[in-house]
Amino acid sequence: MKLDILLGLQWGDEGKGKIVDVLSPKYEVIARFQGGPNAGHSLEFNGIKHVLHTIPSGIFHAECENIVGNGVVIDPVIFQKEILALSNLGVDARKNLLISRKAHLILPTHRLIDAASESSKGASKIGSTLKGIGPTYMDKTGRNGLRIGDIMRPDFMERYQLLVKKHEEILAHYNFNYNLEELEPAFFAGIEHLRTFRHIDSEHVLNHHLKAGKKVLAEGAQGSLLDIDFGSYPFVTSSNTISAGACTGLGVAPSRIGEVLGIFKAYCTRVGSGPFPTELENETGEKIRQIGREFGATTGRPRRCGWLDLPALKYSILINGVTQLIMTKADVLSGFEKVQVCTSYLVDGIDTDEFPFDIDPRYVQPVYTELPGWNEDLTGIRNANEIPNNLQDYIRFIEDALEVPVTIVSVGPDREQTILMR
Repeated sequence: MKLDILLGLQWGDEGKGKIVDVLSPKYEVIARFQGGPNAGHSLEFNGIKHVLHTIPSGIFHAECENIVGNGVVIDPVIFQKEILALSNLGVDARKNLLISRKAHLILPTHRLIDAASESSKGASKIGSTLKGIGPTYMDKTGRNGLRIGDIMRPDFMERYQLLVKKHEEILAHYNFNYNLEELEPAFFAGIEHLRTFRHIDSEHVLNHHLKAGKKVLAEGAQGSLLDIDFGSYPFVTSSNTISAGACTGLGVAPSRIGEVLGIFKAYCTRVGSGPFPTELENETGEKIRQIGREFGATTGRPRRCGWLDLPALKYSILINGVTQLIMTKADVLSGFEKVQVCTSYLVDGIDTDEFPFDIDPRYVQPVYTELPGWNEDLTGIRNANEIPNNLQDYIRFIEDALEVPVTIVSVGPDREQTILMR
């Protein structure tokens, strides 16, 4: 059996949480492979909105085993709050949630370093969520990090104090006031809480599942254009958000990858700093923001909005090996008389549909194709044959340009507002 991967193709916030929730009944295992509480996966059903930051989006399906893989970084404080929120909804996560022993821990001092570093950058801030993600991955690659497996060691406190001492030396270089003693009680309470969960060697467990013929879905966080290697660097996250990240973030071989499901919005959004070729800094962009409720699930910050960018999507499809496309928020564009689609860029006066090294708007100018919009309310549609003609043309235009089929269209935030195209 091969492992399927579901990931975002833009700058995050594409609707991964909802789609994983919709697809979960078809899978026996859902596994997160990278990122941390900087992610915010929103799910909505029964009139209630749920936001998950660390826990896989299959957690609401009791028959699904949910695994937090080795590529994920975990903040014990945020994790405990997530579990409490689930418990208040009647979900006992201990029954179907397993955590890799090799997943790294976010310490309070990681968050302090993140805040101090971002504050020192002034106008050149990268737009960090200040969750300590970057410093944690830095310690991981620097071979200093603490992992879930370490919290069960008798010398955990000694290891913790050693790393904190290093962090305090780093913080001494910043003009940054902090009080670590205020942060530590919640952290250690979170550590005690983490100790009550099942810790596993996830690479062995997942490969056993695949060998046994179980259906596994790997869930990514953030978006492909935020990948540390292939995203719009340096305005990126600190992990590999692309499909290859599932191999290193879960311990599965490339030959084990089956379908790669790529999610994109019918338009584009971005949170925080960084270049955004099709950004609409006008009334149209604000209209999309308000209709689409485009505010960060993790930070609450307003998302920057713009038209769909096909060169960026082609690039994401290329580096991920996408086999199926899922389009979300088609309903948000209802009511626009015309919609624009970026089909290529002018880079130094040369027309290209390839994603360049630098997408700084000073050097890159989007080239648009105008298509007729649709006025119909899509939120009650459940069958593909009910989709308005102009939206069908929009979908076909995208499929023809990207040479990958759109197999699912989302027309609202609720899990029921999902159309299977084929």
